[in-house]
Amino acid sequence: MNDPDEGPIGVFDSGVGGLSVWREIVRALPHEDTIYFADQVHVPYGPRGEIEIRGFCDVIARYLLDRGCKALVVACNTASAAALKHLRDTLPGIPTIGMEPAVKPAVALTKNGVVGIMATPATFQGRLFQATAGRHATGIRLVNQVCDGLAEHVEAGDLGGPDTEALLRRCLAPILEAGADTIVLACSHYPFVIDTIRRIAGPGVAVIDPAPAIARHLGDVLARHGLSGREPRPGEHRFVTSGDPGRFSAALARLAGVQSPVEAVRWSSGALRPAGPPGPGRSGQLRPGGRRPRRRGRGSG
Repeated sequence: MNDPDEGPIGVFDSGVGGLSVWREIVRALPHEDTIYFADQVHVPYGPRGEIEIRGFCDVIARYLLDRGCKALVVACNTASAAALKHLRDTLPGIPTIGMEPAVKPAVALTKNGVVGIMATPATFQGRLFQATAGRHATGIRLVNQVCDGLAEHVEAGDLGGPDTEALLRRCLAPILEAGADTIVLACSHYPFVIDTIRRIAGPGVAVIDPAPAIARHLGDVLARHGLSGREPRPGEHRFVTSGDPGRFSAALARLAGVQSPVEAVRWSSGALRPAGPPGPGRSGQLRPGGRRPRRRGRGSG
């Protein structure tokens, strides 16, 4: 068995949105290994209930831990709202990072006290958002805007088409009409359309992507727990989906610029089981530049 600090970081989301967080982790912590899990058979999580989402997260977290992950990143605002506290309570020995809505930095940045929040219904209804807003937004007007369908557009690869732009204009209209000078992207799918959001909002509006801060925080947490990777080599990355591996592979190339095999799993009786060999290729683990990694112990699964 490898040392715990040589295990991978488990990152998961309902789909491709968490790649916005994963890419920042790879930039900030280039020597760390990762396993990214996309629960695409259940995407999007936004309209689902808290108990159902929590059940998905429980199974995914244990799947990643069974593959030697030393820390978990819930790279989904909706899943964080539903399950982050639960995961921390039930897995007390595992550092678990979630997506807390970036209300605090938005409050520090706003000049006129009006902040727009773009999120899913489940994020707004969750205790995490309510607690965060209660702690940091006293005296601030928060304009909470549900963006129904936007995550699905990102999943489908429509980042800049006319339908996506029309949807964004509808979502942004109440925020801009309220005079917000700061907008928080409280769904990990939304940074993939941040350029269009900024163009519609105009130069006087700041748009906050929380992913870089999440990556920095993860580095601090790993260091504090003595779990920072020590081997000076490029990280190794595996990708797993409960959906179509070909579709995820195409999204991975389009959104993160990564060409890699993707492993497929399926949900069966509340558990995750292999769905056959990864495709394309024979291994779901790839090092930068397309090199096959050496075989490792529990740290790689």
